[in-house]
Amino acid sequence: MLSTQFAPGAPNWVDLGTPDLGAVTAFYGGLFDWEVRGHGPDAGDYAEFLLDGRRIAGVGPLTEEGAASAWTVYFHTTDADATAKTVEQAGGAVRVPPMDVFSEGRMAAFTDPGGAPFASWQPRDHPGFQRANVPGTLCWAELHTPEPDGSRAFYGTVYGWEAEERPFAGITYTVLHLADGGPESAFGGIVGLAPPAGVRAHWLPYFEVEDCDETAGRSESLGGSIGLHPVEAEGVGRFARLTDPCGADFAVITSAT
Repeated sequence: MLSTQFAPGAPNWVDLGTPDLGAVTAFYGGLFDWEVRGHGPDAGDYAEFLLDGRRIAGVGPLTEEGAASAWTVYFHTTDADATAKTVEQAGGAVRVPPMDVFSEGRMAAFTDPGGAPFASWQPRDHPGFQRANVPGTLCWAELHTPEPDGSRAFYGTVYGWEAEERPFAGITYTVLHLADGGPESAFGGIVGLAPPAGVRAHWLPYFEVEDCDETAGRSESLGGSIGLHPVEAEGVGRFARLTDPCGADFAVITSAT
């Protein structure tokens, strides 16, 4: 389960890169009741999504050449520079070298050996998201990759994650735990993409919602689309995969109680 008491390796931030800030802020505001707090040109027009006044996620313009609209999941580190070195040593790539973000923290962006982008956040004044696991907030992070075994080894080296394989809907699903955290520290999973998938490896954020079906329907009325219509997963909940008006994929889930 996600927590706002961030341990090393835990998801601690998520943000959206987009070509149209106006379109996506209107979309997510209508979908999740998020408000937007901008930080102006000095921060590259980066903004934060708020729920009840608390930081939930970030949003900003695309900054990398050739980049497509997408969500990025950040994982907690106490030393972004050391994490960057470990990523390279483990076979990944550093896309954005470690850099200070004012007094908020230090970040770096990477690509894993399977091609999935991700990032690390070393908090200072900005610890990360301030709510999780409640409607309108991040509750799970899922890696879709053609190389699940290699990904397990890579992230185990970088963040010390532990993994447990479980049968799920006819596939093998890998549940990820924090180092020495046990099942209660599970925060995400790995899904193997059956080649040729035609889909780039990626991390897919899941946001908790009160009613998966209603949220999926509302996403269409707001200009988004449904990639996977709501389905029930016994013991897990009801989830759907959606795409915002600018093409960024994400998932919503009404978790089983």
